[in-house]
Amino acid sequence: MVDLSVDFVGVKAANPFWLASGPPTDGKTKIERAFRAGWGGAVWKTLDAAPSAGDASAAFYRALHGGDRRVLALDGVERASDRDLALDLREIAEVKRAWPDRALIVSLAAPGDEESARRILAEIAATGCDGVELNFGCAPGARPAADAAARVEAATRWCKAATRMPALVKLAPLGDLVRRARAAKKGGADALTLIAAVDAIAGVDLDAMTPAGGVGGMGGPAVKPIALAAVASIAGDPEIAGLPIAAAGGVTTWRDAAEFIALGAGVAQVCSAAMTYGFRVVDELASGLTSFMAAEGYRRLDDFRGRAAANLVDGRRRERDRVLKAEIDQALCIQCGRCHVACEDAAYQAIFARVDGERRFVVNEAACVGCNLCALVCPIENCIKLVDKTEAARAAAE
Repeated sequence: MVDLSVDFVGVKAANPFWLASGPPTDGKTKIERAFRAGWGGAVWKTLDAAPSAGDASAAFYRALHGGDRRVLALDGVERASDRDLALDLREIAEVKRAWPDRALIVSLAAPGDEESARRILAEIAATGCDGVELNFGCAPGARPAADAAARVEAATRWCKAATRMPALVKLAPLGDLVRRARAAKKGGADALTLIAAVDAIAGVDLDAMTPAGGVGGMGGPAVKPIALAAVASIAGDPEIAGLPIAAAGGVTTWRDAAEFIALGAGVAQVCSAAMTYGFRVVDELASGLTSFMAAEGYRRLDDFRGRAAANLVDGRRRERDRVLKAEIDQALCIQCGRCHVACEDAAYQAIFARVDGERRFVVNEAACVGCNLCALVCPIENCIKLVDKTEAARAAAE
């Protein structure tokens, strides 16, 4: 029997799928809809001790699409919650009372001074919520100055001095992430949330010659590799190892969540997928992760949490200890030639385009170094695979 339940910094939930702070967590109505759909927790949209006035254009989104109109990333320009603070606080208390078995964390724009931190944290704690997430990445004015290590340490220390609630620190993938994460731990952080949205411009309007909306915060599948690298860098740092991590950034499928957990994450925060597919996407996340764990013989998430982190290598520095060669399945090959063009123009000229006078794509093993580019550009899944030829190469060398 697979058990998806989590105990993250003392906060218990039925599953590791929590909504990240953002548009899907802006108020009681949305969060209760999410909890009815089956989400294990949610991070209330960012509150601000010194809120700026909201306006009708505060939220605006752009998307990066794939060729099939699949959303690869969402880019948004948005303020912290522009609702009345008293309303937010009242609704947080109401939701927690109605849903005591769900994790409810409140996102807070990193405060600029100790007094304002003390004041607003007292109000947040009074709601009965499970914890606070100090937002150093997505909140208005949070970058770049407020992302400095000294600022992170100070604000985290103020938070821990003002409340007994667990404090998560949310960081953007900017500059020296490890240094800022160490500062958060030194300040007393109970966990890290990695990563905040990535600064991005979705495109440029060539008719008006203007960037499409300016610089915004991007999330979604396109930023997942950045988030994975961030989680791995923290999990592998000896000074921070063991500090719990809430993964955020590109979690769209159960596999995405499983990958973050395998690198050491305790929970998976989701925003862009909920915005794209709605709250019911949690059904696929939970059922997919359950099926994976059952097939692999894992009963609890801890059975595979962090197992991939131990195998992390720096691909820029590792020595190749295996001999890999590409192999093209002729029964699957559609003769499109993309592998040949990619190899000729950007790799090692290791794919013949003609054999015995006929159009046929065959790997020249003598030139192939196993870079994998041909397999990546091939439109047919599993048509090109890397085959381990290490033993044959060693035998030939003897």
